[in-house]
Amino acid sequence: MRILYAVQKTGNGHLARAQEIIPILERFGEVTVLTSGSQSQIQLDFPVALDFNGISLFYGSNGNVSFFKTLFKNNYAKFIYQVIKLNVHKYDLIINDYEPISAWACKFKGGNIVALSHQSSLFFSKTPKPKKIKWLSWQIFKNYAPVDKKYGFHFEEYNEQIFRPVIRKKISDLKTSNAGHYVVYLPSFSDIKIIKELKKTSANWIIFSKAATASYTANNCTVFPIDENEFLKAIANSAGVLCNAGFELPAETLFLKKKLFVIPIKKQIEQECNAFALKKMGVLTSKNLDFNLIEMWVLSNKIIPVNYTNNIESIIEDIILENTQTKNELIFV
Repeated sequence: MRILYAVQKTGNGHLARAQEIIPILERFGEVTVLTSGSQSQIQLDFPVALDFNGISLFYGSNGNVSFFKTLFKNNYAKFIYQVIKLNVHKYDLIINDYEPISAWACKFKGGNIVALSHQSSLFFSKTPKPKKIKWLSWQIFKNYAPVDKKYGFHFEEYNEQIFRPVIRKKISDLKTSNAGHYVVYLPSFSDIKIIKELKKTSANWIIFSKAATASYTANNCTVFPIDENEFLKAIANSAGVLCNAGFELPAETLFLKKKLFVIPIKKQIEQECNAFALKKMGVLTSKNLDFNLIEMWVLSNKIIPVNYTNNIESIIEDIILENTQTKNELIFV
């Protein structure tokens, strides 16, 4: 069986999950990996056969999506060309992690495609969402990578087609401790803005920055360039994590039994929904980088208990069996 696994590179979470999913897919047949986007710092440990520019979201410096940068930094003509050129009929099954090129290619040409992503979980009625969602934002979100058949990941199983987070082995194998520091990953804020607020608090902070090219210390903040090994080590020994309201990092933080504080990226519908769901679970959230709330969080001992057992193998197997004509012919490699 020929499988196309299409994953986007806006943010690091999609590729982090891909590290766990690709080896499982390879047991079912020949896997071709397609990636698109330009906003990830994680490198896949597997060969990527098709790597496209795609469409990426770009952030401002004050916790927001920059529509100006997103509009002008993406090459839309090249995106359309890549959609037209992609031969989706070469594959028996396409598994799409919110990747737009393969999604739109299948929408125009047909193709056996299913969505398996965190974003997919937001389309189910029982998934927690804010009451007020801007119509235009929802239309952009819905049509970014349109796929009819959806399976999703979320913090809780809100529907039978929604699964709990995939915890990658690099996280589950970590030996944890509490050295007292807090880890910060807020790529939607400038380093200057982050340090300006955090220097007012009583804690020590390790900030991982997309902008930094070398480490430096300012007041009670130490800033590092993005480095996966250093990042994992810092989290494993931390008291907690302050981050945007993505999916994988908050889920991994909860799994590691660390304190969690999230600030959703403004005008980013997925993050607004994530923050809403996390708040219902008891996680402290804020719309702004507010040192008073952060200091209150630092002084608290509240950790949200979760049970994230890794059953991704059975999930993948069920999805393949449900969406192929070779139910009786699958051979596990």
